[in-house]
Amino acid sequence: MSSAILKALFSSQTRMKLLSTFLLHSEEEYYIRELTRLLHEQINSIRRELENLRRIGLVKARHRNRKKYYRVDPEFPLFSELRSIFAKEIQAESPIVASLKKLPNIDLVLLAGNFVGTESKVDLLVVGELKKEMLEALLLQDPNLKNVRYSIFSQADFLYRLSLRDRFITAILSDPRHLTVHNLIQSQIEEAKAK
Repeated sequence: MSSAILKALFSSQTRMKLLSTFLLHSEEEYYIRELTRLLHEQINSIRRELENLRRIGLVKARHRNRKKYYRVDPEFPLFSELRSIFAKEIQAESPIVASLKKLPNIDLVLLAGNFVGTESKVDLLVVGELKKEMLEALLLQDPNLKNVRYSIFSQADFLYRLSLRDRFITAILSDPRHLTVHNLIQSQIEEAKAK
């Protein structure tokens, strides 16, 4: 792999935010002003980094309705590897995820909203035997997580709601941008969806 590509990929904070957005939401396309709002970065910085990513072939641009839209090119030679790196980094960076995975009787942990840069009613969905107070204590350990919106369901309630096609549950599960970081009930989820 060329060191120029690595240098181009990983040398700026703005670029890292763009990479995370494009790689973890590969089916989406964005225009520049949308990215400045989403990533809280200056327009010139976004424009420059998008051009760098376009030049190496990771991002493609197209014009639509007098706006220039950008999206990741899934044919980029390192696309799968980079996506995997960024997905793992989100998991590894989050102490809350590590703490939740260590607890007994946690069946599902799903990151949404602020964790993955989507509009969602919740940022964190937990299925299992977990008291609200315990989750809040875990969230308080990280000042960046004080405003995290969460939902906790017992396994039975979650699967019941899923079988009824509950809009809240199905919307969270069906968004491909949301990241399931712990899932011990995949087969039960598939069964409940099939009912």
